[in-house]
Amino acid sequence: MSRKIPATIVTGFLGSGKTTLLRNLLTNAQGRRIAVIVNEFGELGIDGELLRGCGIGCDENGVENGQLFELANGCLCCTVQEEFAPVMELLAARRDQIDHLVIETSGLALPKPLVQAFQWPALRNAFTVDAVITVVDAPAVAAGDFADDPVAVDAQRRADDNLDHDSPLHELFEDQLATADLVIVHKTDGLDAAALAGVEAVIRAETPAGVKLVHAQHGRIDLEVLLGLERAVEDQIDQRKTHHDEEEDHDHDAFDSVSVTLEVKDRNRLLAALTALVERHEIYRVKGFVSLPGSAMRLVVQGVGRRFDSYFDRAWRSDETRATRLVLIGDHLEQAALQTELTAALNA
Repeated sequence: MSRKIPATIVTGFLGSGKTTLLRNLLTNAQGRRIAVIVNEFGELGIDGELLRGCGIGCDENGVENGQLFELANGCLCCTVQEEFAPVMELLAARRDQIDHLVIETSGLALPKPLVQAFQWPALRNAFTVDAVITVVDAPAVAAGDFADDPVAVDAQRRADDNLDHDSPLHELFEDQLATADLVIVHKTDGLDAAALAGVEAVIRAETPAGVKLVHAQHGRIDLEVLLGLERAVEDQIDQRKTHHDEEEDHDHDAFDSVSVTLEVKDRNRLLAALTALVERHEIYRVKGFVSLPGSAMRLVVQGVGRRFDSYFDRAWRSDETRATRLVLIGDHLEQAALQTELTAALNA
């Protein structure tokens, strides 16, 4: 019988740094043949595009059924929407060429149902879940965004009239911790000892006993820490209790994902417009690519709540259209209204 492919599931809330972690992992694979599945939530496969632009190269002529990408270091990269099972079948057929599989879940995904999928006979025979790794945005937790204290949560949400007190986000954060075998406490370099201790207290209140917490910055962490935990999580996952255990099926109906196309003349004006927009709407995440006049470089914009980052990642290719497209993920979002508001703000 052929060996099973060990699979590591990387989960974590929006903007926690999962893709950065994967960039580091692939760049420092040290000869390991790693397959990566990016389970993108949204209309644009932006996270997959960022992975393919991470500097290790990608041969897009090696696309298999439009989904599998050969990376220059011998790894594979997949972008997955509703095609999880077919992609897994493709990978299983190539198990002799794969040392490890890493699955980056959407920031809005529940990890438990994904692990339970590995109980299916077709997957169980070819794969085993090596571990579930949850990446936590330490500064966000320190700011009280996912505090376990109901009073603090109530105060935070009442301070913003656009937030629903019954939003599922806090429960989702807890579920990602409840299923973890390892927690990466990410972006710790800006926190003092007291703030970091508070973050760890929140995490430990939701994680199973014995789960290790590892500090990291900029996605840098030794592969020996991430891979080879050998937990066979598919055999344990049913005993890990989460908020959504009684639901027969979970989907993303509670969240909206809309795409907007813009004409952007100035980066600072765009970031100011987006910052103002998230004050008026329940927007959890913003990400996309921006074309600036006179610039040969593509600008990446990513936002979590009211925090925005932007950087140039590469030059626009001659065969692609230079355009600004952003994905907005949140609750009760109307594409036309958001498009109108942003266009007006950029032209004001």
